[in-house]
Amino acid sequence: MKFLGDVHISYKIIKHLVSLGFEAIHVNEILDRWNTRDQDICTYADSNDCIVITKDSDFRDSFFIKQTPKKLIKINLGNISNQDLIKILSENIIPIKNLNSKPFFLVEIDKEIITFISK
Repeated sequence: MKFLGDVHISYKIIKHLVSLGFEAIHVNEILDRWNTRDQDICTYADSNDCIVITKDSDFRDSFFIKQTPKKLIKINLGNISNQDLIKILSENIIPIKNLNSKPFFLVEIDKEIITFISK
């Protein structure tokens, strides 16, 4: 699995995913770094089979309206600590891994529930 962290995702999250054996990059390492437009992030992610991790609701809207990015983890937890987010991602890595075989999916992480949607 490959992950692409959006600009508001901590490098600690990316490093943790790498430590688990996954490929993971941060948007600040590619394209126009923090100035990269959302559409360019989606195009890059779809071309490279990356799962976008973001807190930005524009990506969720784009997933449903434009069907891009094809694979998305949307975090709706506000200013959660990196450690808490790492714990949540780690606890859900197997279901995410299982979804990765699907052409389109959204994992939405809220305070009370985690929603898995796939096409």
